[in-house]
Amino acid sequence: MSDQTQLEPVHAGEAAQADGRWTERLVIYLRVMAGLSMLKGLYHWAVVCGIGEGTQTGFSAPDSVAFQTATVFFAVIDLVAAVGLWLAAAWGAVVWLTSVISMIAVELLFSNVFGGRIAIILIELCLLGTYLWLATQAARERPP
Repeated sequence: MSDQTQLEPVHAGEAAQADGRWTERLVIYLRVMAGLSMLKGLYHWAVVCGIGEGTQTGFSAPDSVAFQTATVFFAVIDLVAAVGLWLAAAWGAVVWLTSVISMIAVELLFSNVFGGRIAIILIELCLLGTYLWLATQAARERPP
């Protein structure tokens, strides 16, 4: 038992300095996206709970099964993505990409669910493109 190796703590910023500036920028971007995903998830939960809604509108409307399904899906997946993105875990990026692509698909292909807002589609595409660009730049700075 005297041969046990003591683990040294990891200090914030050391990993980012070792990996490079693009990796650090990617992690910052993932943290910002985590905050946005948290806000989106909380917004969808507010819709589920009926905060700010009338009695027979929005989530509680009897003929809105597709709306209810999509709202609950995004309420869950956005919060899960937020945790994974904040941790900068690979699974967090995968869950976030699933959320982004799903929102684009719902807005584009099922416009009766959320209204088919082109602005949301463009914003999601910009966020996706920025992530892919930063991830590519971070991958290029790592040695083979």
